[in-house]
Amino acid sequence: MRVTVCELPHEPAALEAQWSALCEHTTEHRAELVLLPELAMVDPVWELEQFDEARWEAAELLGEAWLARLAELGAEYVVGTRPVTVDRRRFNQGFLWSSVGVAPLRRKWLLPDEPGGREARWFDRGDPIFPVFHAGATSFGLNICTELWALESFADYAQHGAQIILSPRATAAATTAKWLSAGVVAAVRTGAFSISSNRVDPSGACGGIGWIISPDGEILGRTTREEPFVTMDIDLAATVTARSSYPRYIFARQCDAGSNETSPASPAAR
Repeated sequence: MRVTVCELPHEPAALEAQWSALCEHTTEHRAELVLLPELAMVDPVWELEQFDEARWEAAELLGEAWLARLAELGAEYVVGTRPVTVDRRRFNQGFLWSSVGVAPLRRKWLLPDEPGGREARWFDRGDPIFPVFHAGATSFGLNICTELWALESFADYAQHGAQIILSPRATAAATTAKWLSAGVVAAVRTGAFSISSNRVDPSGACGGIGWIISPDGEILGRTTREEPFVTMDIDLAATVTARSSYPRYIFARQCDAGSNETSPASPAAR
């Protein structure tokens, strides 16, 4: 699977120039899966203290309009998030784009509420579960930004054979090191590739740095201001080997032991 991670600004002029460069990059490198940053292309309305209906509607319309441009990337699949309203509730919803249309994924559950990140005031809480999705034959989990710290989701991903953990982000430059650490933990615990893209802006409120991390926690590639796009071939078969190696096999044995204890054939169940 050939994957692309990126960092993108939201300011219209800067975004248009960066988008053109990204499309050129993904076409030249024949990317199969492109991961966009969290809420890519829309204004960071969640930085405002108070909810504003007009700004929400503008962000939602802009997110919808950009869906029509994803074909310009020339990839088979594109994953990202966008603002949506469902039954009068506002969500940060993941999506999977392909040539056959847009499929909704899970909606962000963990919402910060602090200066510069008032997500809980702009979005309703979404889905508390973290299922495994599929892009063709590729299986993946979706942990949206803060949800990369939902460590409890990693056990299910490992158990259900997720090959990639996708993490679209909108995180600050000052916190890059700890986010990279979370990405490494996600890979090592699940035995999957950890892949992330981030927003970027001049203030540093979003600091860029996308990554591709191997199932053993090796940082295979990361974006920079000078190289805002990285495309790599990843061998999904490596996840099978990884899940049978340390430390994953220990947790797998515990899961098996737990199943045996409650099975009808076990002494405890008689």
